[in-house]
Amino acid sequence: MAEPRSRNHILSILTSADIALLNPHLQHVELPSRMVLEEPNKPIQYVFFPEGGLVSVVAAAGRHKRAEAGIIGVDGFTGHPVVMGDSRSPNSVYMQIPGRGLRISADALRAQMRASDTLRGTLHKFVASFLVQASYTVLAYSTGTLAGRMARWLLMANDRVGGDSLDITHEFLSIMLGVRRAGVTVALQDLESKGVVVMSRSKIRIVDREGLEELAKDIYGIPEAEQTRLTGWRSSPT
Repeated sequence: MAEPRSRNHILSILTSADIALLNPHLQHVELPSRMVLEEPNKPIQYVFFPEGGLVSVVAAAGRHKRAEAGIIGVDGFTGHPVVMGDSRSPNSVYMQIPGRGLRISADALRAQMRASDTLRGTLHKFVASFLVQASYTVLAYSTGTLAGRMARWLLMANDRVGGDSLDITHEFLSIMLGVRRAGVTVALQDLESKGVVVMSRSKIRIVDREGLEELAKDIYGIPEAEQTRLTGWRSSPT
C-alpha cells in the first residue's frame, strides 16, 4: 500500500524515488509548544518537517536581546545548516504553536542528500525561500510600523497554521516583534480598533485578512510569491 501523502509541503512534492529514500528514516513526533528543536551553537541532531503548528527561528545577543528571524510551518523544515553542509547555528529554533510532524536524523538526511541530486535541489530551494523571508523580516524591522509588522506576522502565521484563530501569548509576540509586551498590547489594540482582529486570552482571531494585508503593505507578499516560485507552495489560510 502506498504511503499517504504528508501534510508537509516539501515532503509532498518530493519525487517518489526521493521520498522512498527518506521514508525508512522518518519518525512521527509530537511537537509541543516551547519544544526546543535546535540550540545555539550545538550540533543539530534532527531535521523536523512540521505537519502542523508553527516553528520560530530566533536570533539572540545576550540574555535579553532576542528577535525572530523567521517562521516555519507545514511549508518547510528546520535544520537549514544541515542541508547547506554545516552542523550548527547561533540561532534558537523552537515550537511556538504546538503541532505534529516528522523528523529525520541529521546524519541520515546528509546521506540521502548525497544519494540524490533532486532531493538536495528541492531542500535547497526551500532554504533559499526562507532566506528571502528573513531578509524581509529585516526590512520590516527597519521600515515597517509596529502595526504593519504585527499584521505581517499574523498573515504569515495564518498562512502556515490555517484557520482564523491563533493561540499565541503576548510573551511570544514580544520576542517575535522585538518589542516589550506593552508594545504588543498597544499594537493588538490598534488592530482590534481597526476591525481586523478580535482578541481574547492567549488567542487572536483574524476577522479581516484583506485589512491586515493593507496594513502590512509591501513587507508582505514578495517573499510569499518567491516561495511559490521556488517550491510551489501556496498558503491556504482558511
